[in-house]
Amino acid sequence: MMTDQAPSIEQLLDRFDHMVGQLDAASAFAKISYQGRVLDSARRLLEHPEGLSPLQARAARLDAAGIFAGTDWAVPAALLPGLVGNTLATAEPRTIVLECLSLLRLLSVVKGEHAIHGLPPEHARHFLTQVLALNLDRVMGSASEAARQSGGALAAGVDRLLARIMDQIGTEGILGRLVDEVWRILAQRPLQVNHVKSMILQIAVALDEGGNGLGEARLGADRLISALFGPTNLCREDPGLETYRERLAAADVGTLQSEASGMARAMHDTGLVSDYHAGLLGFILESGNTQLLPDALGLSSTGLDSLRCYQPLVHALIEECVRPGSGQAVLGIALMLERGILYSPPIAPSLWRLMGATLSPACENLLTTAFGTAVTPRQMLVAGVMMLLGQPLGIGQGNNPTCQAARALSMWALNDPDYLLWLLAQATSSDRVTMHFEGQPLDSSQLAAGLASHTPLDADPVSVLLVPHLDRIYAEMGRRVADRGEDPHKWINPELHGWWVGREFHIAVDVSTGMLRDHHAFLRAFHGAYHPLHNGNEPVIHPQPAGIAVTDSAGSFVGWHAISIIRVALDQAGAMRVYFFNPNNDSGQDWGQGIVVSTSGNGERLGEGSLPFGAFASRLYIFHDDGLPQSGTTTVDDEVIAEIHDMARNSWAADRVISG
Repeated sequence: MMTDQAPSIEQLLDRFDHMVGQLDAASAFAKISYQGRVLDSARRLLEHPEGLSPLQARAARLDAAGIFAGTDWAVPAALLPGLVGNTLATAEPRTIVLECLSLLRLLSVVKGEHAIHGLPPEHARHFLTQVLALNLDRVMGSASEAARQSGGALAAGVDRLLARIMDQIGTEGILGRLVDEVWRILAQRPLQVNHVKSMILQIAVALDEGGNGLGEARLGADRLISALFGPTNLCREDPGLETYRERLAAADVGTLQSEASGMARAMHDTGLVSDYHAGLLGFILESGNTQLLPDALGLSSTGLDSLRCYQPLVHALIEECVRPGSGQAVLGIALMLERGILYSPPIAPSLWRLMGATLSPACENLLTTAFGTAVTPRQMLVAGVMMLLGQPLGIGQGNNPTCQAARALSMWALNDPDYLLWLLAQATSSDRVTMHFEGQPLDSSQLAAGLASHTPLDADPVSVLLVPHLDRIYAEMGRRVADRGEDPHKWINPELHGWWVGREFHIAVDVSTGMLRDHHAFLRAFHGAYHPLHNGNEPVIHPQPAGIAVTDSAGSFVGWHAISIIRVALDQAGAMRVYFFNPNNDSGQDWGQGIVVSTSGNGERLGEGSLPFGAFASRLYIFHDDGLPQSGTTTVDDEVIAEIHDMARNSWAADRVISG
């Protein structure tokens, strides 16, 4: 007898397994025709109250069968947690299902049920924690009714999935862990803070709706929330910019002084700039109360001297780029003044040129696409320049394979800012950048594509404009030396980055075989070049490019990565540490064998990561040396070299023949 009853979970699973089998058996070319059918079948399971457990159990098989092949989810290590919520809320059904399957895949990694190369369990857990944090409204059942109605039965399945993730990775202290994570990220002073602001907004909403589990982290949460939405007395209850300006206009001198100091305190405490801070600076300049500007920027004597010497320029920069929507430029301006780089003769005229420049239509379109229309493209670009010059170690490559370009921008902002501004002038005026390689000009507009498949829009304004050009030039340099039989960075790094890059080149592996070669000699050379106790106490004069073998928390090799060595010094505990810049948007990583990169608490300056000298050397595979003779050098004990060598041999070099 026929009935109208819905299929049972067993029937749904039988059909689903059959579809997955077809997908698995299909050729790489034909998989796309089967993916849609699998996603439709998976949707029915997501909508079924009992469908999540069997889907999670099949996550590894789905991944191996190719459900993510050819999609934006094909490389899980490159996914961004900030994009998940919008996909789950507004995408078409098949895309929502694909996002859900991706989350189940990560959950299975956390639970040890699936392994993905380059994505250790703690990274998967970290990703899922951020997803939960950014979607607390759904997790806590406070999503709008309109959003739920528009999602239908699939929305209920998504809510069940988020609840399952929270249940399996732990509910206790989720808000507290999120607060700690926000502070950890902000300690590195990144240029890109929109995702951090989204997290803080979610924390504020959760607390407003009675969220708990913060414990001792409550004070940290309140500091973050107030820094964004009410850093001072006149805006404590977040009254809106118009009301705030009215209050400023009616305030006495003492109150204005308190506002200026309070804004600066909140900014330097967190690394975040409130829109109210931007409003305050606008009021200061419009009202003529410029004596408040040093306090509003939180300047020391160094910054104050810079401001006094270049006051018209600083005022013009504030008027040009400090707006609600580009408020982070306030921190950039303050830190730029503290660096004293305006005293370098080319910088001030270069900044005047930037503010007077007419951007090409292509540049304007790129900046508008990346940052919207809240401020003009030129204002956003000037704001981005201020942020980069103030925070040279805050730049990151996002999820793009452009670590070389990001490192170059950081090094120029730190060491050669007038050259950076010259490159930017080229790009904005003629949509090209010309650099030279071994005496020959390289015009980015005439070169083939590099490593990045598309323009990076999830980046800071300077990167949005320059990275595509630099990526093409870097790739062309690689093509020109590809047949020399040695690592191309021997020639590329000095030509790309600048004259200060050491011409002595050291590499730990044989280029033709990839096997470890003369590793003991390599480690001794690194000590002799960089360790103060073995190089005559010579400091790192200029930031130097280097290459590391990135490993996961199990010590397994993940890939090669470009970083720059900033300095080597003793920490407060007396341990010698290497302080370096990692252009990956988050320097804190667990590289296995107890090697956990520190970003604060061990003498790090803003944006630096650090490791004990030996731990860093165990992951190093390329470095440069200036080749100058050094006095007072001492040899390194054999036991020290052997210990570092063993750390490399038992991690990234485990499958490489040891020859030295």
